[in-house]
Amino acid sequence: MHAMQYRITLPADYDMKIIRRRVESRGHLLDDFPGLGLKAYLIRERSTDSSPVNQYAPFYLWNTPQGMNSFLWGPGFQGIIDDFGRPEVEHWTGLAFEHGTAAGRVPRAAARRAVPIPPGEDPAAVIDRAAGAVREYAATPGVHSAALAVDPRRWELLHFTLWEHTAPAAAGDRYEVLHVSAPELDTIETGRQW
Repeated sequence: MHAMQYRITLPADYDMKIIRRRVESRGHLLDDFPGLGLKAYLIRERSTDSSPVNQYAPFYLWNTPQGMNSFLWGPGFQGIIDDFGRPEVEHWTGLAFEHGTAAGRVPRAAARRAVPIPPGEDPAAVIDRAAGAVREYAATPGVHSAALAVDPRRWELLHFTLWEHTAPAAAGDRYEVLHVSAPELDTIETGRQW
């Protein structure tokens, strides 16, 4: 599993209905994309759920690097570049994934929390504890799915969770989910991925 996200921060007075219409008209285009576990079309609106910004921030879990590469070098991502410029694409190596208690329902919210692995701590031990916690977290009522990934360049863990309704404030940066494309969600390996 590979996790990926680009966050496009928009002006404070940007009409977020433009992004909503974009997702409504184009979101279905990845509903059967090969190699894609899931894509959550996420937005943050300034002053909603404590967000300081307007942001379009799709989040992906890829089953294969070929699927991710096909998207990034294909017409789908070129549409993002054409409309918004070329954003920085963050990506992480997947460590753990679990289906939650609300896995059969449509998620309406998401949370993203980045946590640095402290200098001097054994990265393997920190990652092992965090991966074990994903299964427990997925058992939380309202969790659709939970993923853990790592950026070894910055030694940072990324926790990503989809929620049936509202994500709690403690879960991290909160997003509204406009659409989910999940052609290979059921084939994402669950549990620890090493």
